[in-house]
Amino acid sequence: MKSFNILLVFLVLLVGCKNQQKPSKQNEIGGIDKNYASFGKVIDFRGAIAGEDILEKFKSLEDTDTLLTKFSAKVTDVCKSKGCWMKLNLNNGEEVMVKFKDYGFFVPKDIEGMEVIVNGVAFIDIMSIEDQKHYAKDAGESQEDIDLIKESKRTYEFEADGVLIKQ
Repeated sequence: MKSFNILLVFLVLLVGCKNQQKPSKQNEIGGIDKNYASFGKVIDFRGAIAGEDILEKFKSLEDTDTLLTKFSAKVTDVCKSKGCWMKLNLNNGEEVMVKFKDYGFFVPKDIEGMEVIVNGVAFIDIMSIEDQKHYAKDAGESQEDIDLIKESKRTYEFEADGVLIKQ
């Protein structure tokens, strides 16, 4: 009986200490493998809602509301200086300005047109004329276009703690 117990303990230890297989860098979405580059906090691609759906959520936000969420969209613009912000297409020409939590990470400067997944906090902001001009300059806009900015505007904003860029 003692031999049986020792054998049982040995088998439990053998199974329990077996090397765990590490997850692949490839994730499966809809049967198609997609690779993602990760920036900031490591996030899971699963559970991200579409840009069109987040637009409806933005429209329902009041100026003081925030919404913790994760969504996917295409990059329409990115900071050409450092990659310290990006704009994402939501639908019908609507965009969201994405900044990175605590200025803690940047994204590549050449990702326009790429699909990203962002995780963080959505909110509404009134962007000042000065901020609009600053971001227009970062985006490489002409001085004539920058000079056309004459009033504050209500914008959709997002503070991301993690970003995945489809490769």
